Amino acid sequence: MSNTFDEIQKRENALLCNTYGRYPLAVSKAKDCTLFDLDGEEYLDFLAGIAVCSLGHSREDIADVMAEQARKMVHVSNLFYQEPQLELAEKLLSTCAAGKVFFCNSGAEANEGAIKLARRYMRKVRNEDRHEIITLERSFHGRTLSTLTATGQEGPIKDGFSPLPEGFITVPFGKINALRGAVNSKTAAIMVEMVQGEGGVRPLPTDYVNDIVAICKENGILLIVDEVQTGLCRTGRFWAHQHYGITPDIFTSAKALANGLPMGAVMCSDEVAKGFEPGSHATTFGGGAVVSAVASKVIDIMLEEKMAERALKMGAFAKAEAEKLMAKHPDKIAGTRGLGLLFGIELSFNGADVWKALLDNKIVCNLTQGKILRLVPPLTITEEDIRTFMSVLDSILESTAPEAA
Repeated sequence: MSNTFDEIQKRENALLCNTYGRYPLAVSKAKDCTLFDLDGEEYLDFLAGIAVCSLGHSREDIADVMAEQARKMVHVSNLFYQEPQLELAEKLLSTCAAGKVFFCNSGAEANEGAIKLARRYMRKVRNEDRHEIITLERSFHGRTLSTLTATGQEGPIKDGFSPLPEGFITVPFGKINALRGAVNSKTAAIMVEMVQGEGGVRPLPTDYVNDIVAICKENGILLIVDEVQTGLCRTGRFWAHQHYGITPDIFTSAKALANGLPMGAVMCSDEVAKGFEPGSHATTFGGGAVVSAVASKVIDIMLEEKMAERALKMGAFAKAEAEKLMAKHPDKIAGTRGLGLLFGIELSFNGADVWKALLDNKIVCNLTQGKILRLVPPLTITEEDIRTFMSVLDSILESTAPEAA
């Protein structure tokens, strides 16, 4: 056991590949909306494992389901029929207009599966040689080679991994004519996030979404929606695409699906599901008994406790409080945006020092695109917690020198 932060940091440097820019914090345990460091100091959590622990940390009812199922069966592989998978599928599909689901282990795998499904459907069902996927600038779809290529960001995230797979086109965000011009006889699908999380908490404008849907219909191509971060009540609806009144051909989920256990899902229409057949796609661990049982419980809780409505209410409260701060610090806060409890506060300067000051004040959040404080707390966060965050941010901005802005 490591007793100090320096000891645990030294052990990591000796043992793990250097792939993460760690926060200067070692977490020993977590409960509800609170993280605890090695000394037992409490941190208010506005990160939730990056929008994963939407029902809070270490819930007893979820732990009970996990333990009960683990004593029955953990893993037998997808060579067998398993009722926990079917119970989860019924609950998951009842929340949306999709007809079929494929279970996997992560968001990147879900998006990879969606890309493969779109291509195979076009070639094997429609008998059309369509394979290109169009994505948006500043999108983030994962870190496999295909999902990395689909991601509309450059820089370190792609550096050193060339040659990247062919068949992906990125177009400017919000420019419908650029998107329309990118569609061609090889296009299989347009892939979007309804709110770009890593891209700066940018919701897609409604008119833009409607135009994308129209382009898909006009050209006979598929619409894929990446709901890895936005799904399961995060934005104030069970699925973010439901805010827009649309029905994707394929959409993906992960992060919050099993409240911390690794799980992803690809959902699609019955028609598009014809693109898969035995042997065409698979996973060893996807939809195992424990994660399926836990995800079923997660959906039950989200529906019973009206988490979508709660996210909408708390998100509106956070926005109102943030706009008060923006009125007080118009030279330091450039804007606020988001849906529900996927919420961003854009600073008018590099936000690294503000983010670090928040952490020093025992508040954990994320900084994306260099200046956007991304708030994705557990959906169980309270108004008091939000007031605490805004009060601390207010004090930090008060003491931020004008030249820093």
